[in-house]
Amino acid sequence: MESNINLENNKRKKIKLDFKESKYATGRRKKSIAKIWIKKGSGKIYVNGKNMPDYFTRSNHQTLVSRPLEVVKRSTEFDVRCQVKGGGLSGQAGAIIHGISRALLKYEPELKPILKKEKLTTRDSRSVERKKYGHKKARRSFQFSKR
Repeated sequence: MESNINLENNKRKKIKLDFKESKYATGRRKKSIAKIWIKKGSGKIYVNGKNMPDYFTRSNHQTLVSRPLEVVKRSTEFDVRCQVKGGGLSGQAGAIIHGISRALLKYEPELKPILKKEKLTTRDSRSVERKKYGHKKARRSFQFSKR
């Protein structure tokens, strides 16, 4: 019985990572905020203490997150640690993209034209429009009947 409890505790344990001498940046998208630490390494990406494929199970999220490193052809040179909260998985992936590209610029400022061309350095400011009173949703009104 105790061995089962120990196995469960080991599964829940987050991976401890040494990120001294790393560059830090934040990324934002919708309601998500990502804290990013980047350092020279072997190309591993950790999100909230888990490997990226364990956190983002959908393949399109995985390709989106690794996109900034692939654009600058540095996918096997940097290790990335992400702490992300808020929003859903798509918003979190967008926040991580923004943060990784900003951290890369702190590491190598000469990469800015490449990342800017791919529109990875600017924050995507699109967000959910608020609901208005007298309406069903943000823009959808109640059905109107003339008679």
